[in-house]
Amino acid sequence: MLERLIVQTQQRPIAVDLFAGAGGMTLGFEQAGFDVLAAVELDPIHCATHEYNFPFWTVLCGNIEQVKGLEIRKDSEIGDREIDVVFGGPPCQGFSLIGKRAFDDPRNSLMFHFIRLIQELQPKYFVLENVPGLTIGKHQQFMAEIIETLHNTGYQVVEPYQVLNASYYGVPQDRSRLFLLGCRQDLPLPSYPPAITKPPKVNPKIEEKFKHLLPCPTVWDAIGDLPEIEQYQELKSKDYTFVEYKKLSQYAKILHNISRLKTDFSYPRIYDKNLLTCSLRSQHNPTSIARFEATEWGKIEKISRFHKLDPTGLCNTLRAGTPSNRGAFTSPRPIHPYSPRCITVREAARLHSYPDWFRFQGTKWHGFRQVGNSVPPLLAKAVAGEIIKALGIIPSQPQQEEKLGHEALLYLNMSQAAKRYGVDPHVIEPRKRGNKDE
Repeated sequence: MLERLIVQTQQRPIAVDLFAGAGGMTLGFEQAGFDVLAAVELDPIHCATHEYNFPFWTVLCGNIEQVKGLEIRKDSEIGDREIDVVFGGPPCQGFSLIGKRAFDDPRNSLMFHFIRLIQELQPKYFVLENVPGLTIGKHQQFMAEIIETLHNTGYQVVEPYQVLNASYYGVPQDRSRLFLLGCRQDLPLPSYPPAITKPPKVNPKIEEKFKHLLPCPTVWDAIGDLPEIEQYQELKSKDYTFVEYKKLSQYAKILHNISRLKTDFSYPRIYDKNLLTCSLRSQHNPTSIARFEATEWGKIEKISRFHKLDPTGLCNTLRAGTPSNRGAFTSPRPIHPYSPRCITVREAARLHSYPDWFRFQGTKWHGFRQVGNSVPPLLAKAVAGEIIKALGIIPSQPQQEEKLGHEALLYLNMSQAAKRYGVDPHVIEPRKRGNKDE
């Protein structure tokens, strides 16, 4: 077994985020102590949001199938430096018939290109994130092919691979994701992160195993301090305003940057703590409001199929809905536990463990899509922390505060964002509008 040499370092390890989205995994790896010097993303709207939140690093807007490892190095500050970790979650939509390799299905080409870029960039470690469904049934054949291909590329993989639930890592949401971890043959394999919190309602069969853990924050711990948006008429037409917050839970204090975790090695951001952002109001009709009000906590409203949040429990899995090239339909959004309305993007972000300085695209549709598509930062941080340990590094707290990007980035439409990054505005098809409950 290879031994780890533990060193304190002022130079942060470097990372590359493939399929970056708005930056949930980028943030989690930053919080663990990485500098994510390059992020690759297809959607120009996501790229603009990523640039706003991480203006000191590089976002490359382009199709991963056409991006080369040398380009990532050349167009960022990486240059010829050795990369410590490459991470990302390539979408997988197709599975081949029995007797055929899943990689032969063109819908799985993004997974192939993820592995190709690992081969070209030669990072010390990699983290592959995906849907839990890859671990069951015929999909296991695809996982076996992924692992075989990685082995042939010179990388070893931690087996058995694991599905991690965000609620065991401090996120008030029942959300499970598959993580595949690995490294070059000459390095020690990382471990999967141990659970640090337990959900409010643990299965009695496993309760004894987790009794020593701190309780996971609840829905109300996450959003209870946020002001009632119905009191602010301006939020009908814009997504931000100055407010007074209510009493904050310990979880909310951390996300509102009043307290800071000792294990948070991200760069502090300069922002106004009195500014409530990402809180554009939904305009529900009176019939919908009455139905929402009549729905019990933890139950599904029968017409809209929206889930009403239980303030003492976890949020259900926040989903992005279908992407624009598959209909662009909005995913059902949870109903607020006390107000007869859907939650705001900021409330969803709190339930996803995003800090309040992190902002999303100004429309509700794009904002919810960005949250729902992302890995909760605290879950990504837990995984990234194990890579830091495997590297033998003790991270240092950054001393400098960083500015956020220009707010105009959050309000670009698709055409404007595409023009900024020099890509085809039709790379993502336009949204199909319409929601009966708004």
